[in-house]
Amino acid sequence: MTETQTAPLTGKALLQKVKELSHLPRRETAKRCGYYTITKNEQTRVNLTDFYDAVLGAKGVPLDPEGTKDGRGREPTFRVSVHKNGQIVIGATYTESMGLKPGDEFEIKLGYKHIHLKQVDIDTADDSEEKELAAQEA
Repeated sequence: MTETQTAPLTGKALLQKVKELSHLPRRETAKRCGYYTITKNEQTRVNLTDFYDAVLGAKGVPLDPEGTKDGRGREPTFRVSVHKNGQIVIGATYTESMGLKPGDEFEIKLGYKHIHLKQVDIDTADDSEEKELAAQEA
């Protein structure tokens, strides 16, 4: 059987076809909706990610709002892991979304199973340093 690839379905047409094919496995449904490619070796590769993205888009779920990816194209996950050197990196996506700039400072409060970062208000920090200096001079 020879397959001719057509443009993948989108919008209401996609949702209707998914409903019609609900009895089939996901890969077959995605393939019949046009979400596949033919490799050099004549193998069919189903593009499930594109299919899922299209279904969500057709249902009105925004997948790629402005500014959700960091500079390397990854989606922010709100999860980080401790690196081998013991550091935890938050990432530019999060700091940019908070409007943080280089040099902004934070107090670190350790809890039983959490780390709480509280941004240091520059005006408050300056006042406390001035009070400390005045106390030392007296």
